[in-house]
Amino acid sequence: MAQLNLCVGDTEGNVAKIMAAIDRAKSDFTADIVLFPELTLTGYPPEDLLLRPGYLRNVAVALRQLATTVSGIDVVVGHPEQTNTGLYNSASYIREGKVIATYQKQCLPNYGVFDEVRYFLAGDATPLVEIKGVKVALSICEDLWHTEPMEKAVQSGAQLMLNLNASPYQVGKQIEREKTIQLRAKEVMPIVYVNLVGGQDELVFDGGSFVVDGTGRVMQRAASFVEGLYFAEFDVNSGVKPLPASCVEIGSEEKNIYNAIVLGLRDYVQKTGFSGVIIGLSGGVDSALTLALAVDALGQDQVEAVMMPFRYTSEISVLDARQEAENLGIKYSEISIETLYDTFMLSLADEFAGRTDDTTEENLQARIRGVLLMAMANKKNKLVLPTGNKSEMAVGYATLYGDMVGGFAPIKDVMKTMVYRLCRYRNNLSPVIPERVLTRPPSAELAPDQIDTDSLPPYDQLDMIVKLFIEEDADLDTIVAAGFAPDVVIKIINMMTRNEYKRRQAAPGVRITRRAFGRDRRYPITSKVNWKE
Repeated sequence: MAQLNLCVGDTEGNVAKIMAAIDRAKSDFTADIVLFPELTLTGYPPEDLLLRPGYLRNVAVALRQLATTVSGIDVVVGHPEQTNTGLYNSASYIREGKVIATYQKQCLPNYGVFDEVRYFLAGDATPLVEIKGVKVALSICEDLWHTEPMEKAVQSGAQLMLNLNASPYQVGKQIEREKTIQLRAKEVMPIVYVNLVGGQDELVFDGGSFVVDGTGRVMQRAASFVEGLYFAEFDVNSGVKPLPASCVEIGSEEKNIYNAIVLGLRDYVQKTGFSGVIIGLSGGVDSALTLALAVDALGQDQVEAVMMPFRYTSEISVLDARQEAENLGIKYSEISIETLYDTFMLSLADEFAGRTDDTTEENLQARIRGVLLMAMANKKNKLVLPTGNKSEMAVGYATLYGDMVGGFAPIKDVMKTMVYRLCRYRNNLSPVIPERVLTRPPSAELAPDQIDTDSLPPYDQLDMIVKLFIEEDADLDTIVAAGFAPDVVIKIINMMTRNEYKRRQAAPGVRITRRAFGRDRRYPITSKVNWKE
């Protein structure tokens, strides 16, 4: 089971990884078959690269060249297949220099983050390949979330199912996968499920490849968030039974979320070619978590932070920011924005004359900080990491072109309550976030004595309302029935709706929930909706 971290569009690099895995499968494991993830040659999802004929021709050439090099082991790889009738998401079975069978994905996902109907046609054939007397069927990802492909394989006489996957992580997804595949396996056929691993833009593929026997028992599970080869053995003399092997634990929710963000951040920075990242430290919990994630993803040498204090910044915040940087051993600097702010206000004096102070002055502070961060990043070929969380992004508690500036937002899909849980998890590994950061009331520190609850309900309430409305599509009455005051719910829903324009301009970030603010949530910016409906 070749659980590989591939890069979309890097056909040459992906083929090199495939060849290295084939060599290891032969030399280190003496395997009969090596099974790769979905769309191995292109990476997943290739999106509109699939609309470019030249790209598809290059992939087809790579498949032919790969096939000619295979000897001494059977290989199953995923790839787009251009035919006279259209494009298919396919898997080819290669033996001794030739493609001896090709399977075309039958069930195309077209929901959430998936839009395969945009690119592919659905196949309907179930070719079988025989090895050592065992009839082997192929399937691709979504196929096994439906009954028909498995039923066809059983009717064709298949004894073993090999399933290629590019299944992205979300909270609880591994358990959901295994339960679904266990149901299919109970149709009296073992299944080998090989999943992609690695970050691709907003998506993180968590691996966790596994094997189930014909009764639905999980016989083997690979590590999550780790690239590697895993050896699965079958007894072909007594009904093609998988032999027990290592079952890595699935892990706690906090551990998996933390590892998903680390992997997604690392791959985004490395695959896009930045030399490191810069973070604006505020002394608050969100930037503290983002800093820890960045160091764990990239190492101390690729991370630097800057604290930009102003007259409303508390001494505690400055001290805590310094402590966080010292604990993690990263480059740290402090740049006051007092003079810059005064200069801006002087320039705007005529425009602001006769008008009282409001959020404009608060936003100006954030935007000055954003300019400084982007200037430093441009000069050093580094990526700015915004530190906003999902709770804030939902209600627009962020400044466009201010604290929202940056290229990749690691905790964009993390609710505020989960931010605290992740900080506790990270501190249990080693104490890097000062305890005071986790216990004092959160504040943007853009006005005197400001705290978040001046504008928002407590985060335990806010997070549940956001979850119900965004992730579960609950209406007003349903949310109120869950125990929330109608006026609070109406206020929060209106804030969420009104700030769609901000989210549309926000940096991408790691997706960890069933619906993030990104490719799987497409709401109009301009709309008038009665949210009671």
